[in-house]
Amino acid sequence: MPHFFITSNNISNNTIIINDTENYRHIARALRARCGERLLLIDNSQIQYETIIKDITSSNIVCEIQKFYPSKRELDFNLYLAQSPLRSDAQLTIMEKATELGVRGIYPVITDNCAVKKEVAQSKVEKWQRIMYEASKQCERAKIPTCYPVTDFQTIFELDFNRIIVMGERSTEQNLKQYLTKSPIKKSEKILVIIGPEGGFSQKEFDLFKEKNLPIISLGSLILKADTAVIVTLGDIIHEYQG
Repeated sequence: MPHFFITSNNISNNTIIINDTENYRHIARALRARCGERLLLIDNSQIQYETIIKDITSSNIVCEIQKFYPSKRELDFNLYLAQSPLRSDAQLTIMEKATELGVRGIYPVITDNCAVKKEVAQSKVEKWQRIMYEASKQCERAKIPTCYPVTDFQTIFELDFNRIIVMGERSTEQNLKQYLTKSPIKKSEKILVIIGPEGGFSQKEFDLFKEKNLPIISLGSLILKADTAVIVTLGDIIHEYQG
């Protein structure tokens, strides 16, 4: 069932009127929806509405609400990612898959071995946010995660997190399963996962992590590409929490 975002202003009694240009064009023109077809709509209060299209005019789509309920497609804890931007499609994959895996936000961090210059990365933030928006629609997430402005580690460490985990392929103390077994994730905890570039973190960055007493965690003996490491790390964290 196609999924679209609306606001509570669109809702009146048992009817939802879709009149914003983007959704109207997508539903009426791109999808060529017809009366009687079903749409899944979600509002700014994170309520999902199962609806049936009753009328399509030149500017509005009128839907009748069949059922509504709070969205449950969110993690029980607050998962964030700080990640060194990659080139081209690899970064788009990260934005999409991290959204599917429930992150609340992504911080693009310029590292010593970052593949993308800061000004280039900053120019892509709007595009990355758009990818997260579209991915949220595809996986029926009620709350769209945020792509934050490009930043650095000093700024990251000033933010308010319950814990910060660094994923590294050297200078590692323990693997992710061992770490989460000793320090299980608590409900509503706010966690930041840091993942570096293809070239890995510099020694200067490892020294900074140790200075901040951050756990440096391994995914095991395999060497993974950065985009693969993001997917595996987030997936393993969710598995360990739910398992």
